[in-house]
Amino acid sequence: MASDIDDEDPTEPDPVGYIRTARTSIKWTRYAPDVLPLFVAEMDFGIAPGISEALINRVRSSDLGYLDGPGPLAPAFAAFVNDRWGWDLDPARVHIATDVSVGIVETLRVALPEGGRVAIAPPVYPPFFVLVDEARCQVVEVPLLEKWGEYALDLDGLEAAFRDGVTVFLLCNPHNPVGLVHDRRTLEALADLAARYDVLVVSDEIHGPLTHPGLTFTPFAAVAELRGARSVVVTSASKGWNLAGVKCSVVVAGDARSAALLDTFNDEIACRTSILGLHANIQAFSHEIEWLEDAIARVVANDRLLAALISDQLPGVVYHRPKAGYLAWLDFRGLGLGDDPAVPLREHAYVALNSGLGFGQQGRGFARLNLACEPDTLREAVARIAAAYPSSMQGALVWHVA
Repeated sequence: MASDIDDEDPTEPDPVGYIRTARTSIKWTRYAPDVLPLFVAEMDFGIAPGISEALINRVRSSDLGYLDGPGPLAPAFAAFVNDRWGWDLDPARVHIATDVSVGIVETLRVALPEGGRVAIAPPVYPPFFVLVDEARCQVVEVPLLEKWGEYALDLDGLEAAFRDGVTVFLLCNPHNPVGLVHDRRTLEALADLAARYDVLVVSDEIHGPLTHPGLTFTPFAAVAELRGARSVVVTSASKGWNLAGVKCSVVVAGDARSAALLDTFNDEIACRTSILGLHANIQAFSHEIEWLEDAIARVVANDRLLAALISDQLPGVVYHRPKAGYLAWLDFRGLGLGDDPAVPLREHAYVALNSGLGFGQQGRGFARLNLACEPDTLREAVARIAAAYPSSMQGALVWHVA
């Protein structure tokens, strides 16, 4: 199955160079060819052949028109979440939007038409800050708790924010960039707080399908409605199946009140969604589970590899290993690279990572690395960083977090 998600020439000695000649996305064009691109949350893996065929069939049929709703995507998504997580979802509660960011901002617009206060939990996906502002609302930061490398939601802090007038909480589930899979008990406690203060929880669950083996992902809506909480889930096949550019997401009401809210969406929200994206999502959720499992296995293997490489070659770096997704949260403060280590790493080691600063003040000294690549790409990246900062390695304490 692994060969099905490789689009590299097996005889090519430099897979990164080969992909760079074939792709035109930001990941492969933003920086010079001598820079290893490990920043954008986009897989190096080729997409599933079944999805390629589904897209080609739409083009062959000249089926490139407008949409007015999710159509067959709604039951396909409902069947996927039921089979995978036991979430009994009514397909009538499923809407579509261009992508997860659009789904979030449009939900905020109908939930808070006059503006309001929206809580987020940094370090968190950088667009959360921007989307709240775009919806003419105000960000209230309730940072994750962190102790000995373990992160958790600050439920006491969230309750204080809810009591103080926050009316929406943007939940990242699983949490980007730290790869935290919120356990059911935590989500139930959050739902109880949301119900008590009548707070709408908008849950970004785009990394849910990429939960690592041995862990249980819980859709927030699956626990929220039972506890009287309002919720909206926004997600897509775009991360799990490497489909960011096809532009389709689902926006799902978790309860009757939220369903009535989403029914007020402007028709243009569905109309602006890509018909190619819709059919790619249907194919992914309905037929490409084996591909997804194989992709997860490759990411988990790369997680183990990166942990070993950092322990051996970068003892001053702390690796917060993800439990879902393919994003590695790295603490470079032990190397003394300043508040934004992504800049010197790109300029001196020729490795492009995401700056931690975009994730909030808690990202100072951090950078995010993409694990969805070939193992040799990780080996080369770590070797370059170690070579660029040899003096920082000498006598450094082994800080690696298992």
